[in-house]
Amino acid sequence: MALTPDDVVTKQFQHVRFKEGFDPDEVDDFLDEIVVEWRKALAENEELKAKLAAYESGAAAPAAAPAAAPLQQLAPSAEGGPPAAASAGIIELAQRLHDEHVAEGRAKRDQLIADAQSQAASIVADAEARGRDEIARLDKERTSLEARIAELRTFERDYRAQLRGFIEGKLRDLETTATASGPTPVSSIGGL
Repeated sequence: MALTPDDVVTKQFQHVRFKEGFDPDEVDDFLDEIVVEWRKALAENEELKAKLAAYESGAAAPAAAPAAAPLQQLAPSAEGGPPAAASAGIIELAQRLHDEHVAEGRAKRDQLIADAQSQAASIVADAEARGRDEIARLDKERTSLEARIAELRTFERDYRAQLRGFIEGKLRDLETTATASGPTPVSSIGGL
C-alpha cells in the first residue's frame, strides 16, 4: 500500500489486553512500512534532483536525450501514463510484501498452535502415564500392606491362643497344687 501522511495520522493500533500500550508487533510492522515508503520517496527525490541538475546544466545533446526520456516518463502527464504505472508498481510491490508478511504470520501462527497442541498432548500423555504408574504402585503397596495386616492378625490370634493356653495351664497347675496340699491355715502362711 502506498503510504500517505494521512495514513500515519489516522493509523489506529489495537490495545493489548493485560498490559498498557499497543501491540508491539503491529507498531513495528507499521513503522517498517513507513521506513520503506520514505526510503523509496527519498531515493526517487534524489534521482529526480540529479536528473534535473543534469538537464539544467545543459549537458551534451546525446547525453541530454537519454536523460530527458526518463524525465518525461516520470513527469506527470494528463493521460496518467508512466507515473501512474510507477505508483501502481509501488502499490503492487507493497501489496505483495503485505501478502507475504501476512502469509508468513499465519504460517508462524499455525506452527505455534500446532507446537503448543503437540506439547499439550505430550504433557497430558505424560501426566496420564505417571498417574497410571502411581496408581499401580499404590495398588501394589496396598496389596502388600493388606497381606502384612492379615499376617499380623494371624500372629495375634495364635499368640492369644498360646497365651490363653499358658495361663489356663498355670491356673490348672495352681488348682492342682492347692488341692493336693490341702487347705493351708492362714496363720501358718504368715508364720504367726
